[in-house]
Amino acid sequence: EQLKAGVMAPPLLNLQNIQLTFGGTPLMTGADLQVGAGDRIGLVGRNGSGKSTLLKIAAGLVAPDGGERFLQPGIVVEYLPQEPDLTGFSTVLDYVESVFDPSEDPYRARLLVEQLGLTGDEEPSHLSGGEARRGALARVLARDPDLVLLDEPTNHLDLPAIEWLEGELAGLSAAIILISHDRRFLEALTRSTVWIDRGKTRVLNKGFKHFEAWRDEVLEQEDLERHKLDRQIVREERWMHGGVTARRKRNVRRVGELARMRQERKEAIRQTGKVAMAASEAQVSGKLVLEATGIAKAFDGNVVVDAFDLRVGRGDRIGLVGPNGAGKTTLLKLLMGEIQADSGHVRLGSNLEVVTLDQSREQLDPEETLTDALTGGRGDTLTINGKPRHVASYMKDFLFLPEQIRSPLKVLSGGERARVLLARALAKPSNLLVLDEPTNDLDIETLDLLQELISEYAGTVLLVSHDRDFLDRTVTSVIMAEGHGRWVEYAGGYSDMLAQRGQGVATTGSQSSGQPAPSTTEKARSTAATEPRKQNKLSFKDKHALETLPGRMSELTAEAAKIGAELADAQLFTSNPDRFAKVTERLAAVQAELEEAEEQWLELEIKREQLEG
Repeated sequence: EQLKAGVMAPPLLNLQNIQLTFGGTPLMTGADLQVGAGDRIGLVGRNGSGKSTLLKIAAGLVAPDGGERFLQPGIVVEYLPQEPDLTGFSTVLDYVESVFDPSEDPYRARLLVEQLGLTGDEEPSHLSGGEARRGALARVLARDPDLVLLDEPTNHLDLPAIEWLEGELAGLSAAIILISHDRRFLEALTRSTVWIDRGKTRVLNKGFKHFEAWRDEVLEQEDLERHKLDRQIVREERWMHGGVTARRKRNVRRVGELARMRQERKEAIRQTGKVAMAASEAQVSGKLVLEATGIAKAFDGNVVVDAFDLRVGRGDRIGLVGPNGAGKTTLLKLLMGEIQADSGHVRLGSNLEVVTLDQSREQLDPEETLTDALTGGRGDTLTINGKPRHVASYMKDFLFLPEQIRSPLKVLSGGERARVLLARALAKPSNLLVLDEPTNDLDIETLDLLQELISEYAGTVLLVSHDRDFLDRTVTSVIMAEGHGRWVEYAGGYSDMLAQRGQGVATTGSQSSGQPAPSTTEKARSTAATEPRKQNKLSFKDKHALETLPGRMSELTAEAAKIGAELADAQLFTSNPDRFAKVTERLAAVQAELEEAEEQWLELEIKREQLEG
């Protein structure tokens, strides 16, 4: 909008009609991006759509084949790549201070390094992925930039660091362009969203919280507009976007199912403290997956687990949460019997078939084809849940196209390789999934897929994650590292734990040790999360809506199906164009009303669950 004075504020950065081709394949065919002072933009799109490339073009690191890039003279731009390169510097502090001119005071460099849990004296060649990212973040934030370009800034960070960074970015005056797979992070920080879709950009002047519903509307409208075109093409494009309508309906069902499971888990936790251990003997045959009694473990006098009890039943989904160094992986290995406890004992249930996906991830042969990676080179079929399936059909479940079955793995993107590992792990017969940081390096589409796979999985799941939204969408209880070897189980997801506990994940060390301080954003969220607990039931209006909305959604779904059946008549448009227009308009209205009802039901169901928690 124009200012009252009639003068348009000049953009900090303007990309117009960006064209780019890789290996003869057009990646961008008309991408635009405009950034004004103080903008908070989430850059989103399917894996391989060109998000990171567009960010590099914005940073001036990649030259497009066509289009224009304008950067306002004199502004300070800082860019965080997915893989920071600290080579050529003797210490982390040298790397961070290298961004300053000789005339500038680099005091903020050491402050940020220490706030991010480093001393500054570390040698870059000895850093872990998370430590390198902390150093790179300190460098990006050190000079108080005008424009910050961040490509997956939360990758390999633990929860205290993510929450600190969220608060730090929220307090910046700089404009921010952000690529992230962390939904909670995107929702907290973005005020507008740029969607890269099939080589072009679309802009939503709202934050990421509103993006997915808006995207669904855009794709639904495309379906209506392209009704007369090849229906198979439309179906394939919709499938490539994740089956929007079907996913929304599944989400409604899954939230209800997860609420039921969390209630059962809450009752199980209460009963565990009352029922004598001898009574569990009758539950061992299949229903009891594992039982830990008084287990403890210490390394060199440092207590990691102290007198911990846990009972896991068939179908439970349990998340382990805590900062790096708290011992999440150690506890997981203790529970699985991979390492011996110093005291106490673990009993595993009968007939367990375990599949594990750990942080290191197994290596893939880059020359191997996708088919061979999934079948082990034994033809084109796999056995899934006891039934043979062609590899192309199974791959489609993991968002691969049929023409990719002979592609070598070296041409796949990082997100696609992560999908291959998931597909290979989940193809193995199992009734217990053990997932240690499964969300690392996954894009949002693959996270959606993994959430759906976990929700549909018939067995039991143990997982370690720093992704707050992922935990809220998948687990029935959270085991939280309380410090000094103490672990406590809370029924529900991460937000439920936050409401019950009153605060999020603390660091393993004191603030004086240089660990990230809790962000003001997280403190505010913790306070806000505890407020609803003063209320112990839904209002009459909310309760009535929660009871009546499912019936209304069923009516709307039936009407939409009836209209869809009428529109399926290919002759309708030519024989009765007025009727076609009227029916099409009604379908759009029904789908919008259904979407609104589903969103309202989801919000009320979550509110009810929190109040009862």
